[in-house]
Amino acid sequence: MGNTPLNVLAMENQPSRRPEKRDRARRFGQMIVRREEVLSEDTFQSLLMLERRRAERSSKRFVLMLLDARSLPASDSVGRFMTGVISVLCRSTRETDLVGWYKEGQVLAVLFTEINCEGETSITELLQSKVLAALLKELDKNLLSQLQTSIHLFPEDRDQSTSDPLADVSLYPDLSEKEPGKRLGLFLKRVIDVLGSTMLLLVLSPLYSLIALAIKLTSKGPVIFKQARLGRLGSRFQCLKFRTMYANNNSQIHQDFIAKFIAGQAEGGAKAESSPAVFKITNDPRVTPIGRLLRKTSLDELPQFLNVLRGEMSLVGPRPPVPYEFKIYEIWHRRRVLEVKPGVTGLWQVSGRSRTSFDDMVRLDLRYSQSWSLWLDLKILMATPRAVVTGDGAY
Repeated sequence: MGNTPLNVLAMENQPSRRPEKRDRARRFGQMIVRREEVLSEDTFQSLLMLERRRAERSSKRFVLMLLDARSLPASDSVGRFMTGVISVLCRSTRETDLVGWYKEGQVLAVLFTEINCEGETSITELLQSKVLAALLKELDKNLLSQLQTSIHLFPEDRDQSTSDPLADVSLYPDLSEKEPGKRLGLFLKRVIDVLGSTMLLLVLSPLYSLIALAIKLTSKGPVIFKQARLGRLGSRFQCLKFRTMYANNNSQIHQDFIAKFIAGQAEGGAKAESSPAVFKITNDPRVTPIGRLLRKTSLDELPQFLNVLRGEMSLVGPRPPVPYEFKIYEIWHRRRVLEVKPGVTGLWQVSGRSRTSFDDMVRLDLRYSQSWSLWLDLKILMATPRAVVTGDGAY
């Protein structure tokens, strides 16, 4: 992909689907010079996405620095100031770094690729100090103090003990739902989620009552089990299930298994040579007799239609992980959580479920994310009842 030269003056004579961005670019960029290093918004965001993909495979981190000029007054002096900012950025960064518009005419960005994170001082602090020092040498200090800067490291290393999302949304502008085509599709998906979950909650209400009674009569503890899970972009929510385990059990068994499963070291539960391996705890001592039946038939998942109705989940999507699972993901595994809303069913559930290795499960989730359509959702929904009835891979 070639670089796009910056020429804000030429934008005035070109049609634009974003008039507010065009006007802002005109005010801030009247005197910005042509420089091949400065990329357009679409080009920069595309390259940012590709850099994320590269970092996922190479495990080499990168830093995104944003310089937000939206709080500056619109004037010719500000236009000259922004010209100076661009000039300094292009001269003070490496040839392998990228300088471009994060938001056209409003927010400039620098992408520092393949950075070295070794050393006592944070690499983000070093890069931010270097760029600000270069800007202070040549530019108006008063205007510079109004230029809001932020710096973002990929992959993120956020505190999982807080309620904040685990993803830094600034690193994922390509996942925005503001494009008209994507917005319409997601709106229709949400309509299907609301109508579908409402209908299922009403139709299955007698079954809900029977399951709740069976759980209450056979073991102590609440009927509904609530567990912290991660949704789109790492947002946290309480996932609902019918309780299938004895109360006050130790989750360490599952944590140990998940660590081995993700590392590809989990032993399959099926021992016969003619049978595929089962990548799940098949004789979990924590599970009640009723719980085994509920898990085998996937009836323990029924309360998640309430999560769908609340907008935390969708009818179709990747399964939401628990935080301690996400913590040991490889970088490329995280995409299954970040890119789409989690679902009650998905490609994994209709493709063998626990007979699928973890890496294959992630690949199925990524395939769903990349090729999503309403028709694909409908095909998965139609295939789900058969997977539930046969119980293939369910334990």
